[in-house]
Amino acid sequence: MDLRPEHSSRNKILIINGPNINMLGIREPDIYGRKTYSDLCGFIRDTCASRGLVCELFQSNHEGAIVDRIQAAYGDTELLGIVINPAAYTHTSIAIPDALKAVGIPAVEVHLSDISSREEYRRVSFTSEAAVATFKGYGFDGYRMAVDLLAGGAKPGADKEF
Repeated sequence: MDLRPEHSSRNKILIINGPNINMLGIREPDIYGRKTYSDLCGFIRDTCASRGLVCELFQSNHEGAIVDRIQAAYGDTELLGIVINPAAYTHTSIAIPDALKAVGIPAVEVHLSDISSREEYRRVSFTSEAAVATFKGYGFDGYRMAVDLLAGGAKPGADKEF
């Protein structure tokens, strides 16, 4: 099923994952589950392929590398948008949302767990200010939902959090 807006040459989604996402299946499996980062990458690739989209996967434990990758996306004429799970940088980074705002590419924030029901310090997201939507607590499916939103021509709306 091709969900891209009609006559669009944009067919790529950049998926950015922040620190410790590479440790899925090992780190706190009671919160994040037993599936691995490799499983997540396969899920995302399959999701994008079934929608006629190409995905580029990027993961880093370093804030500057994430900012660099966001900035490098500027001017990519094939890019529909960015799906970003900034992980711990959600609650601490100003540089990541600033980079998202600077490039002006629609971005959807994703969290495997529901950060709004976790520790107090995890309930604040600086990234959400720069995102057209946030999906939290849906596990891997949050990535699918984000891809579908971008493929459908995501625009900022009143209901940003899901």
